[in-house]
Amino acid sequence: MTSVKRNSDIISINNFSFYYGLNQVLFDIDLRVVNNEIIAFIGPSGCGKSTLLRSINRMNDLIENTNHEGDIQLIGQSIYTRDLDVIGLRKRVGMIFQKSNPFPKSIYENIVFGLRIAGIKDKEVLDNAVEESLINAALWDEVKDRLHSSALGLSGGQTQRLCIARTIAIKPEIILMDEPCSALDPIAAGKIEETILELKKKFTIIIVTHNMQQASRISDRTAFFYLGKLIECGDTEHIFSNPHEKQTEDYISGRFG
Repeated sequence: MTSVKRNSDIISINNFSFYYGLNQVLFDIDLRVVNNEIIAFIGPSGCGKSTLLRSINRMNDLIENTNHEGDIQLIGQSIYTRDLDVIGLRKRVGMIFQKSNPFPKSIYENIVFGLRIAGIKDKEVLDNAVEESLINAALWDEVKDRLHSSALGLSGGQTQRLCIARTIAIKPEIILMDEPCSALDPIAAGKIEETILELKKKFTIIIVTHNMQQASRISDRTAFFYLGKLIECGDTEHIFSNPHEKQTEDYISGRFG
């Protein structure tokens, strides 16, 4: 694993375009993501932000008849080289989905799932990973006395934090989040936001959100997409208070979207 300094680029997206069959959905995207920042992707539905997010760990490879142009680099190395270990890439770039997806196993087994696949069997190592991950996901105090109970008995907000804990247990460098709060009530969403802010101390986070208030509360930088193009990216405070582009201003102010 190549180390990367705080405030230096961890992801470089270079002249990147993406196609579903003949339908082009991303157009010449150039974007840098800085280590240990939270960057929010905003824009109306269908603007390409989730497609770009899923390109960063090559989740779109699972969809037939897709193609891309340009490149995405993780710490200076292309993720599209022929000999790239895609499974290894997804360990480095974890993913939290819109709908929480706990496995039908115990809370404990959910957390250690990826570690067991990696061949880790030492109980002390697994126990420590469970505790550390649940603490970092702000869930430990709520579940520490029922680790061997089914994860399916958790609330919606708890299961989303469990999925965060499961992701960070394998110690990725980057966490991708695709509208992680959209299915949650405001209280549960608030806990997820608090968790995300804490996670920034250890991880780089990219979050797709339709919630303008959420983007303004938790992100360091915001990127606005429209019709497959990156219209503007900058410090979140600046994007929301004084955007350069009229399209950005119109979207943030609710004139469309």
